[in-house]
Amino acid sequence: MFNSTTLDFCFLFLGLLFCLISSSSLCTMLPLSTAANPPPQSDMTNQNTRLQEIKQFDESKIGVKGLVDRGLESIPSFFIHPYPPKPNQKPSPTRKADPNCTPGLIPTIPVIDFFSPRSTLVDQVRRASSSLGFFQIINHSVSLSSITKILSSMQGFFELPENVKKEYYSRDMSRGPAYLTNFDLYQSEAASWRDTFQMNLSPRPPKWENVPVMCREGVAEWDKEVVKISEEIMGILFEGLGLEKSNNKLWEISGGRVMAAHYYPYCPQPELTDGLTSHTDLRLLTMLVQNEVPGLQVKIGEGWVDVEPVKGAILFNIGDLFQIMSNDQYKSVEHRVLANPLRDSRVSVAVFLKPSLSDQLCGPFPELVSAEKPAVYRQFTLSDYMGRFFSKELDGKTLTNYYRI
Repeated sequence: MFNSTTLDFCFLFLGLLFCLISSSSLCTMLPLSTAANPPPQSDMTNQNTRLQEIKQFDESKIGVKGLVDRGLESIPSFFIHPYPPKPNQKPSPTRKADPNCTPGLIPTIPVIDFFSPRSTLVDQVRRASSSLGFFQIINHSVSLSSITKILSSMQGFFELPENVKKEYYSRDMSRGPAYLTNFDLYQSEAASWRDTFQMNLSPRPPKWENVPVMCREGVAEWDKEVVKISEEIMGILFEGLGLEKSNNKLWEISGGRVMAAHYYPYCPQPELTDGLTSHTDLRLLTMLVQNEVPGLQVKIGEGWVDVEPVKGAILFNIGDLFQIMSNDQYKSVEHRVLANPLRDSRVSVAVFLKPSLSDQLCGPFPELVSAEKPAVYRQFTLSDYMGRFFSKELDGKTLTNYYRI
């Protein structure tokens, strides 16, 4: 027979065992070593632990927003970037002046009035594209309500319940619209604090029944607006290079469209990570709209300049492919998005223009090559170009450097 002391000891032992099992189960539900609780420092162990945590996070399909919703006060260690913390998230001054700015002032990204006379418009777009690689336009043909609708519909998707969003979580865009955290999550040195919804729009349009109902109408309407305004901008950019505009030529080099909507929720330690690391855009031209929450910065010289949100404005920036095709007349410039320290989420919707055919031969336009101005890039196929991009992490200007003669 057991006496009361023996029974008490047994119950105590079973209770401790239950607690240990429960704690172990909870630890496997969420990753994660954090800034406050770093992983072991043995190189091999650290690498294996990091990969396991990334895989566990990816397979949970909760995204960065899911981490925020769980009330984390310290970000997981695989989001911590190796460079020193950024105690001051403000842009730093630069000595290289924007040609549209008064000498001695910190440069700003030009805001161009689309109602300007054609010659003025072409000149302003050409100058911005040849130096900063970025410009915003106002008083254009796209209504404020259209911009508001695409931003609010995409924000609505990101803020759906997790069990609904998980249906769209994928790293394979060939399957259709995909929601994910960082396309280079497994290749990058550190992850960035954002979630993304991306889909192809052209030349192969999506099966619209596969697009979330929350944003289906908004995306379809936005694509029509993108086609109209991008044709106008491409015509102006061609004119700035002294090229003749033809609809066939425009379609060949810019008929492909990919949309990426980014969601940057509150980050509890924004000084330790980024929303989007410094990079250049690989495709031809990027068209972006953003809500009122700031964070986008452009690198000018050795400093970073804020792209202040302007209500109703559309932002354009030159991609690596356009820099190559323009034979270095237009510049693709590095930019980044800071991790969001605000409780309101930052939302942006970018559409990337690219050649419509994967076997398209790319290189400097023949009209821009001469004995006085020889080609500075070799020719290549679009499929080779895209393959090289997706085999690496998002960084710098490695593609333009790779194809440079």
